[in-house]
Amino acid sequence: MKTALTIAGTDPSGGAGIQADIKTMTAHGVYAMSAVTALVAQNTTGVQAVSEVSPDFLGQQLDCVFSDIFPDAVKTGMVPSVPLICVTAERLAAYHAKNLVVDPVMVATSGDRLISSDAVDALTERLLPLAAVVTPNIPEAEILSGRTIESYDDMVSAGKDIYQKYGCAVLCKGGHGVHDANDVLINQDGSVTFFLSTRIENPNTHGTGCTLSSAIASNLARGFDLETAVQRAKKYIFGALSAMLDLGRGSGPMDHTFDLTSRFIGEDAL
Repeated sequence: MKTALTIAGTDPSGGAGIQADIKTMTAHGVYAMSAVTALVAQNTTGVQAVSEVSPDFLGQQLDCVFSDIFPDAVKTGMVPSVPLICVTAERLAAYHAKNLVVDPVMVATSGDRLISSDAVDALTERLLPLAAVVTPNIPEAEILSGRTIESYDDMVSAGKDIYQKYGCAVLCKGGHGVHDANDVLINQDGSVTFFLSTRIENPNTHGTGCTLSSAIASNLARGFDLETAVQRAKKYIFGALSAMLDLGRGSGPMDHTFDLTSRFIGEDAL
């Protein structure tokens, strides 16, 4: 069985963070593992508090995983401080981690800031050079590239700038655009691929970034090339949003198990 590791913060309401990552990896048929960077008190209405783990404890979690069940892919989500980013990068480099997907989590769907400003530099200097792909949304791509993004051409230019600076592939996500959810991939050879999607009129988008990056990592773990992994991940997001799950008083979660089949589900189970 293929394996994947998520390094991220928690979401007790289950729609984002490690909880969303584990659901997504399970839905893709890979064995999910996790290393917690922070305990986050949040729900669909916003973030109430963040309690970071110590860098030493995060390092111990990563040692436990890599020394026992080596992951076929890794994704990083919320790594909120410089010391946590540094220990994550150090361990990933030391263990020669494969198929690293970096979701540069900076701001929650609710608008709450999830990473300190000085951590952005550490993320770009330490984590991005190790990544197979980084998956910024438009506001994050603007921060990483130093460009204002108002068009597809801007997305391509920003993606190319990030690719040239840090040497990793870049999936610039267009979900923050006005009319569509088209994404642009600057691949590992510098080529450009557009992924065209119809925007789903669903206000419940909590955890979409976490879910997409985990789906990409899961598909990379299963042996798909990056372009195929992204295409499959976008189809999964489309299905999870199209299920129109409606939970919570704010921007609710998607249905990560919209296509999960199990003999333990249903009235006639077992």
